[in-house]
Amino acid sequence: MAHRDPPGIIAPHIPADVYRRAEATGQPVVVIVHTTDHTGRPLRHYLFPLIVAGAAAMGCWGLVAALCALMDTAAHTVTVIAQTTGPISVGGITLKLARPKA
Repeated sequence: MAHRDPPGIIAPHIPADVYRRAEATGQPVVVIVHTTDHTGRPLRHYLFPLIVAGAAAMGCWGLVAALCALMDTAAHTVTVIAQTTGPISVGGITLKLARPKA
C-alpha cells in the first residue's frame, strides 16, 4: 500500500538524528521532494475510448461478414432446392423456380 501523509504536512519526515545535528550545529536542512505530477491527462484516458470504439468496429465488421456468409448459404440452398424440385403448383397456379436444363 502506498504511503500517504495526512493533510497539512508539506514536507516529508526528517530523521531525528539529522534534525538534532542541524539544530546543534545551526546548519540548514535541505529537503528535496521529487514530484511526479503530470500537467496533462494520462494516456489511459485516451486509450480506453479508442479501444472500445475499435472493438465495436471489429464487432460490426464481424457481424456484416457473418450476415454475408449466411445470405450466401441461403441463396445456394434455395438454388439447389429449386433445381431439384422442378415446378411447384399450389391450387392450379404453377410456379417454375428454375429454367430447365437444355
